[in-house]
Amino acid sequence: MRLLVLGGTEFVGRAVVEAALGRGWEVTVFNRGRLRPPPGATVLRGDRTAPGGLDALAEGEWDAVVDTWSAAPRAVHETARLLRGRAGRYAYVSSCSVYAWPWPAGARADAPLVEGAAADAEQREYAVDKRGGELAALESFGADGSLLVRAGLILGPYENVGRLPWWLTRIARGGPVLAPGPRGLPLQYIDARDLADWLLGALEQELSGPYDLVSPPGHTTMGAFLDACLAATGADAELCWAEPRTVLDAGIEPWTELPVWVPPDGEMYDAVHRADVSPALATGLTCRPVQETVADTWRWLTSVGGTPPRRSERGAPGLDPEVEAKVLAALRDGVPEADGVPGTTPQEGASGQ
Repeated sequence: MRLLVLGGTEFVGRAVVEAALGRGWEVTVFNRGRLRPPPGATVLRGDRTAPGGLDALAEGEWDAVVDTWSAAPRAVHETARLLRGRAGRYAYVSSCSVYAWPWPAGARADAPLVEGAAADAEQREYAVDKRGGELAALESFGADGSLLVRAGLILGPYENVGRLPWWLTRIARGGPVLAPGPRGLPLQYIDARDLADWLLGALEQELSGPYDLVSPPGHTTMGAFLDACLAATGADAELCWAEPRTVLDAGIEPWTELPVWVPPDGEMYDAVHRADVSPALATGLTCRPVQETVADTWRWLTSVGGTPPRRSERGAPGLDPEVEAKVLAALRDGVPEADGVPGTTPQEGASGQ
């Protein structure tokens, strides 16, 4: 297949390019040229936010387009309109954030949505802009020609948000590490490479419409996730497990200050880690073990000197060391221990999950 990837040098876009090249596809990438795409791709230069920035796409035909744009939807609107009639399908990597809050547990792709930003609107907020991007793709390619990939939490090599890199870097420093419990807390996420493999398979199958894309419920647990970080880094670190109430009472923000983690009770957990992805599983989604995702991310992170790239519009995730130290001290001084694991219940301390 002839594939056009808009971007193609960072995280999800890069994973798509690498996967397509691995399938023997003819891949063209269109971007500003800040970073090099994987070897083997044809490169077109342009800036979707600048006047005349799409000139390099004025000619050419492709079987499919993959677009990961996250800012104001004008760029998706103008690109899709330009490519209409010269590309077979338009795959837009969107987000589960397009669902109206609160997301019900086990939400499917037919749940209520936020109102999307208009094509001529300035950048607003992530969810509204992503929905606007979906609408822009649908306007030019229609319901039958548009594939809307509503991704959940994305991890893996080349991550430019910083969630898994933060955990790896923190554990690599060693010493006591605040581990938000329970250990057996089920997690959902998607490795960017598994997302890419599913997306390309969906294009081959000529799928259309929206699909939620994240691992099956309970694909891994918080304990297995952090154990994988320990194993990958080989660090002399100790996971000090704290009950959710201990973490929340310390004023620590789930998801942002302790990336990936949210407490098990409430709307936020239902939204992030209880999605129903049976349609994606039925159409070919497979997810690699958490150990592979973590180990490969650590290998990549060390190859770039330990400092991952960061998207400028996203804040840096992670917990202030002073806050962590205070909570760890409180655990040592007054919280009952189970099987040598501070801050857990006996059942959690005995669990290997």
